[in-house]
This record gives sequence, C-alpha cells and structure tokens, in this order.
Amino acid sequence: MADIIQLLPDHVANQIAAGEVVQRPASVVKELLENAIDAGSDHITLLVKDAGKTLIQVTDNGCGMSPTDARLSFERHATSKIKSAEDLFQLHTKGFRGEALASIAAIAQVTLKTRTPDLEVGTEISIAGSEVTAQEAAVVPVGTTIAVKNLFYNIPARRNFLKSNAVETRHIIDEFHRVALAHPQVAFKMIHNGSDVFNLPVSNGRQRIVNIFGTKTNEKLVPVSEETDIVKVEGFVMKPNFARKSRGEQFFFVNDRFIKSSYLHHAVVNAFEGLIKDGTHPGYFLFLTIAPTAIDINIHPTKTEVKFEEEHAIYSMLRATIKHSLGQFSIAPVLDFNKDSGFETPYEYSKKAPQQPNVSVDRNFNPFHSETATKAAPSFKKQSRGSWESLYAGLQDASSEATLTSSEEWLSSEKITVEKEIETESLFPKEEESVQTTFQIQNKYIVSPIKSGLMVIHQHLAHQRVLYEELLRHITVQEATSQQLLFPIELNLSNRQWGVLEPLEEALLQTGFVFEKQEKGGITVSGIPVGIPESNVAPILQQLADDLLAEVPDAGFSLNDVLAKSLARSMAVRSGTPLNKEAREHLIHQLFACKEPSVSPENKPVLITLEGTDLDAKFI
Repeated sequence: MADIIQLLPDHVANQIAAGEVVQRPASVVKELLENAIDAGSDHITLLVKDAGKTLIQVTDNGCGMSPTDARLSFERHATSKIKSAEDLFQLHTKGFRGEALASIAAIAQVTLKTRTPDLEVGTEISIAGSEVTAQEAAVVPVGTTIAVKNLFYNIPARRNFLKSNAVETRHIIDEFHRVALAHPQVAFKMIHNGSDVFNLPVSNGRQRIVNIFGTKTNEKLVPVSEETDIVKVEGFVMKPNFARKSRGEQFFFVNDRFIKSSYLHHAVVNAFEGLIKDGTHPGYFLFLTIAPTAIDINIHPTKTEVKFEEEHAIYSMLRATIKHSLGQFSIAPVLDFNKDSGFETPYEYSKKAPQQPNVSVDRNFNPFHSETATKAAPSFKKQSRGSWESLYAGLQDASSEATLTSSEEWLSSEKITVEKEIETESLFPKEEESVQTTFQIQNKYIVSPIKSGLMVIHQHLAHQRVLYEELLRHITVQEATSQQLLFPIELNLSNRQWGVLEPLEEALLQTGFVFEKQEKGGITVSGIPVGIPESNVAPILQQLADDLLAEVPDAGFSLNDVLAKSLARSMAVRSGTPLNKEAREHLIHQLFACKEPSVSPENKPVLITLEGTDLDAKFI
C-alpha cells in the first residue's frame, strides 16, 4: 500500500494553528497588545474599524525590531522570550510560544512597520495569507505599528460565524480592559470607527479602575493587601452593598496576566458570605504575585487558565485577606482591639476600693418662700384688681337679657309645626355590599374564584406579562407617555454600559425614557415613563445594561425583545407587595387582555387553576 501520511504545507498548518489562537477579532487585539507590553512601551494606541473585521491596528513606542527580527517574527515558533525548556518555568512576559503573528498572518492581510532607536530607517513588511508580498525600508518612528486588515478573508466560513458588530466590539473592549487594568503604568488609547472610546493616562491601580468604569466606582472600592511567602495579594473588592446580579467587574490577575479561575472565585464569594444577598455576585480587582516556578500558564492556548502548585494555601490566604480587609474598613462586623486608651480603666485602679459618692442638699431651700416671690405677688394683685373689674362692667345685665330672649324663642318654637316629607320606597332595591372576589396569599399570589374552582395568579409574573406586551407595543407601534422631571437625574454609567445602551436610545425614547450623554461620562435622564418612581430609574437602566451585556442579540427585533423583557422584569411589582382590591382586580383585567396571559415573557406559568374535584380529593 502506498504511503498516505504527509507533512502539511506551512500555510495550512498556520491556518490550523490560527483556529486555536485567533477565534475572533478580540483574540487579535489581545495578542497585539501583549506584544506591545513586552516591547517595553509606555504609550499604546488601539485603532479598530467595524468591530475589527475591517481593521485592527496597534501602535506602540517600544523597542522596535531590526529588519531581520521583523521578518522572523512571522515564522512559526519564532520567539525572543525563551531559549530552552527551563525558561518555561521562569516566564515574566506575555507571549512566549511564537505562534501569534504567524497565525494572524495566515488568515489576514498584515502590514508591519517598525524601527529600533539605533537605526535611522525602519522596515515595512506586507504579508497576506502567510506569504510575504513586500519588504522594504521605510521612514517610521521608533516602535512598532501592526495593521491587521480583512480578518478571515481567505476563510469565508470562519468569517460568517462572527457575531454582530455590537457583540464583537464588546469582546474587544473586554480584552482592552484586561490588559489596561494590569498595566496602569502604561498609557492606553482606543479609537473605534473614528471616535475615542478610551483615553487612559499613566496612573496607579485605583485611578485606572476609576478611569475605565467611571468616577462613582471610587467610593465602591475596598483596598486589599497582604504579602506572604507563597503569594502577594493586592487590589480592591467592591463593597457588599454594591453586589450585582450579573458577574460584571470580576478580574483576577496572576503576575499581571488575566486569568479565569472558578476555584479562586469561590474563595472570594466565601469571604463575602453573610454580607451579600443570595443570587448576587461581588465585584473585585485582585492582583496575585506568585513565583513563576510555582505556576504553569502553558495549559491553555489563550493562556487564561493557570495551574497553581499550592492552590489550597492560596485559596485560604485569599479568603482570609478579603475578610480582613472588609473588617478593617468597617464593612463587616469584627472585634475591634484598637480602642481609644482614654476609655480604658488604668491598672492602678484595680486594687482601689470603690468610693460612695456624696450628695449635698440644701434642706432649707423653698422656692415659694423666696424674697422675689413674696414681693412680686402682692404688687401684681394691687395693679391688676381694678383693671380686671372694669372688664366685667355691664356684662352681668347683658347676660341676663340674653337668657330671657333665648327662653322666649324656645317657647315660641314649640308652637311651630313642620310638614314632614313622605318617605317613598325606591323603585330599585338597594344593592347588597359587593363580596370580596379576590384576595392575596403571602402578598405573592392572587386568588380569584371561578365557576369551576379557584384560579391562582403569580402577581410578579403576571405584571411582567402585562408590561412586556405594553412595552413592545410602545417600541414598535406607538410612543408611550413620558413624565418630564423637574430636576434631571444624573446616572454614572461606564463606557461599556453606554456602548450597549446607545443603540437603544430611540427604542428607550419610545418607552418614555429621555436621556442624553454627558461629556464627563454617564447620562442625564430628563424624562421617565409614567408610573415609575424616580428612585427606581437608576436600578432599571443599570439592570438593562447588564442584561444586554450578558446577552446581546444580533437582529433588531431580538434586541427590542431583550429590551422589553429587561424593563418588564425591573418594573414589575415585586413579590411581597400588598395590593388592595382595586389593584388586584385591575391587574387581573390587564392580564386577560394580553395575547398570552398564561405564560410570562420567560415562558414561566403565570396562573394555575384548581378544579372543584381537586379540592374534593383533598377531603377524602
């Protein structure tokens, strides 16, 4: 039989490797930003067009590359980070396998411009599909600029599997956050479709977090710091009262490299036990520094998973450190041993016998026998006697005359007869008082009798269905009534949250929300839907942004559907809210006016019916 095993061509092998390294445009952004960090840059600019599908360009002012290094950088397994197998356990850089640029060049059109400080002329290389199309000298600044155009142009199937621009942009911003948070000593700038998204100056860790997630984040942070022989923990955790239902701001960094670890996440959640509600998640920005020999970061192609040598010890230290920080800053109850010495009893008083306090009383003191009282009383009587008697002059005669006239009038009224109206019975009998037809159970369920038995309605899910269909009607058919606010509400939203709310500005206007973006970040709400309290505006819009970040659909109809579901869930009456008779009956009438009254927007049952036979079976 003829030989059937053969070596793959280089361009095919590169495309296969690209499937592991480059999954979407955000993967290219991650690799290029990490290379710029390894080059020693202190200013990095990211330029993106059409969510990275058309162009991804990273410019840095690092050390640059020589013409030979620039050409070798696109070869597979070509790297300057390691030289032997032992170097894999002494890694202090981001990339080390030498697959990123080769994989990117296999599925895109790449242009590289670079120059080192000791050369007057730089190098420009153009590659398309792993083939070098041009290499020539060029006048470029010190540093490196890599432009990746038309990603997956030679693999149409992979390009068709990319999501919408909104989804891909969100993933790019996530990768940008992960790199920028780990390196506050580097200035970052991101431009998307010609508009500035981020402009982060050189700062410290706390200021970098505030610059990315908004100024209101500063008051939410609790510093965490602890250093041991095994691990050094630094960073911040969010205060328990700012825990959210979605996993938003949760970042782990090991040696300035972003990782995902459910094991360490459990340690953080365990530290918040008893401080946050069930179903909510704490936010944290934690930086772990561990000896490179004690971790293995080469277990995943994207290097987001790390294997720890002493993971149980790290778990315990991380949990204890967070608990200590929450107690130190009076977030959690803790025994306070740092009391003011002024409130403590000195030790020399321990052997002294207690002394009974002496109370001195003036037993001859009498306020009624004071000189001021005896002198003031007679003078008041002498001065006031004549004036008071003059006030009653003539009143005695007038009062006697008034009593005589009143008695005469009463006697004359005895002779007056008044004709009474004849009482006639009403043609229609009086309606009996209406019997209560609905009532609540546990302020959660509404029970209403029907001909065949009983109907039990979940008030929260029922109101969700009513609001969902009403909001969809306002978004697609007619505009809702907006209540203008006398004092506009200012909300602090991060650029990430505003990025998902901005495309929905017109749809939110149809539902009654009127807002505009501020120059310093955040939005100003000047109008809200009728019936919504002002205190609920911020939670509703923030929950909407979180829902959209968790599930950003592609089609416009689906986007409106997610908008209506999120608003209905936030605006619906909560379980445990007492409702009077009118409110219960009004909710039932609104529910049965819906197109699908039996299920909620999430396809949960809204009502159940209990037949008379079901009740009879309970008493057998």
